[in-house]
Amino acid sequence: MKKRAVALCSLAALTGAAVPAAGLAPAVSPLLAPRTAQTAPAAPLAWKQCATKAHPSLQCASLKVPLDHRSPGGEQLTLALSRVPHTAKTFQGPLLVNPGGPGGSGLNMAGTVAKALPKEVAAQYDVIGFDPRGVGKSEPALNCRPGHSAPVRPASVPVTPALERANLDRARAFARACASKYAAVLPFIDTVSTARDLDAIRAALGAPRLSYLGYSYGTYLGAVYAKLHPHRVRRMALDSVVNPTGVWYAANLRQNLAFDARHQTLLAWIARHDSAYGLGRDPAKVEAQWYAMRRALAERPAGGKVGAAELEDTFIPGGYTNRYWPHLAEAFAAYVNDKDTGPLLKAYETFGASDPAGENSYSVYTAVQCRDAQWPRDWRTWREDSARVHAKAPFSTWNNTWYNAPCAFWPTRHLSPPDVSTSALGPVLLFQATDDPATPYEGAVALHRKLGDSRLVVERGGGNHGVTLRGNACLDRHLAAYLATGEVPGGGGGEVDAECAALPDPQPSRARQGTPGRGALSVPWSTMGT
Repeated sequence: MKKRAVALCSLAALTGAAVPAAGLAPAVSPLLAPRTAQTAPAAPLAWKQCATKAHPSLQCASLKVPLDHRSPGGEQLTLALSRVPHTAKTFQGPLLVNPGGPGGSGLNMAGTVAKALPKEVAAQYDVIGFDPRGVGKSEPALNCRPGHSAPVRPASVPVTPALERANLDRARAFARACASKYAAVLPFIDTVSTARDLDAIRAALGAPRLSYLGYSYGTYLGAVYAKLHPHRVRRMALDSVVNPTGVWYAANLRQNLAFDARHQTLLAWIARHDSAYGLGRDPAKVEAQWYAMRRALAERPAGGKVGAAELEDTFIPGGYTNRYWPHLAEAFAAYVNDKDTGPLLKAYETFGASDPAGENSYSVYTAVQCRDAQWPRDWRTWREDSARVHAKAPFSTWNNTWYNAPCAFWPTRHLSPPDVSTSALGPVLLFQATDDPATPYEGAVALHRKLGDSRLVVERGGGNHGVTLRGNACLDRHLAAYLATGEVPGGGGGEVDAECAALPDPQPSRARQGTPGRGALSVPWSTMGT
C-alpha cells in the first residue's frame, strides 16, 4: 500500500465484466521487444547545483528517453535526475537508488542515502537519484484526477450495495480520467519501460556498469533490470523484496493477510502498554475497541474529515514502521477514552491525507500496476476474493481492494510479467524482515531462488518495511561491506545466508517527542509495489 500517498483508495459501479478499450494490442511479453539504440552512448549530462540545507552537495540534471524504447527516434520523455558526486580517489561508478512505489520520487533519495551510508563508502560512488517516468519532476508527470480524494470517502467495507456502487463509481471514474488525459502515454508506463530507462541513465553517465540499491517495488524494478541487462550490473542490493510471482493481483491478496497480522501486533503492543493508553490489557478487547471506533467513524466522521476509510489510511502506515505506533496509539486512546478527535485528525493529516505529490504517486502506481500484469476484468472475481480474504483479515482488505480497483477498468491491455530468473549475475544482496507486511518474507525467498548467486540477510522478528539505513547496525554492516568491497555472507545454498536481530519496539514516551519526519527513507511506501 503506498503512503496512501493518496489517501484515495476508495474508488468505482456495480458491474459484471468490464469491457476493454477497443483496438488495444493483446498481452505481450515486454522482454521480447527488440533492443534499441537507447542503450547507445548518450551525450554527457549537464549537472547543475541544486543543493539544499540537508544535502549541500546535491546536483540535478535531466535526460531525454524514448516514450517507446522500441522507437528511439519517436516521442521523448524527460527524466529528472539527482547526484551526490564521489569525492574519494577510488571511484566505483554510479549507485542508482530507488525508494519504491511504483510512483515514489527518488530525487531526494540520493542525498539521503549518501548521508546514511558510511562516509568512506558513499565517497566512492556517484549516488544517483531519479524520478521514474511519470513521477514528480519528470515530464510529463501524471495526475489523472486532481482532487480525487474526497473529504470523506465512502466506507471501505461494502456492507450495503450502495457503498459498493459508490466505491466502484470512484474506481471507474479514475480509470476514465487517466484514459482521457494520458491515452498516448499509459501504454508505456510500466516496469520494463522504467528498467530500460535505468539503462539509458547508465549510458548517459558513461558507465559500463551500474550499482543499484532499491527498496520495496524498487526491488522488482531492480530484478527486471538485472534480467534485461545482467552484464551491466556491478552490485545490486534489494531491501524488502517484492515476490516476483503473483504480480500484482495475487500479491495484493497475500499482502492483506500480512497487514492484518501486523495490525494485531500493534494492538497487542498497545495492550502491553495499558498504563500509557488505558485501553485494556487484553489484545482482543483493544481490537474490539478499534473496530468499534471504525464503525462509529463510518457513521460520524471526526471533524468532517476522518471516516472509516480515512481511519484505515491513518493506521496502515503503522504496518510499515513501528516508529509510528506511539502516535497512532495516542490518537486511538484520545478518541476512545476522552472523546477527543484532535489527535486523530492530526494523525490523519500526518500519515493518511493526500496532497498533489500523493495524487501523482497514485496515478503512476495505478498506471504501472494495471499495465504490468493481468487483473480480473469481471468485478465478481474481485468481490468474491475480497470477501473471502476480509473474513480472515478485516483490517485493510477492502481498503486495498478499492486502491487497486481502477485496474478492473484500465484502458490499456496488460503485459506479461517477465520471469526474472537469471544465473548471469554476480552476487546480489537481499534484505528482508521476517514479519514485514508490505512485502511478506516469502517474496524474498522466492527471489533468492530466482537470482542464481544472491544472498539473503534476514532481520529475524522484524516487522518494518525497508530495514537498511534505519539504525540496525548489523544490517548496515552487511550493506556497507557489500558496496565497499563486494563482500557477501554465506553462500552455502540455504534459505538464509545471515541473520540480524530486530531493533526493539518503541516505548510510549516517544509519542510525545514530536511527529516523525518524512525523509526519503522514512518509509518507502509501496502499495505492494508495493
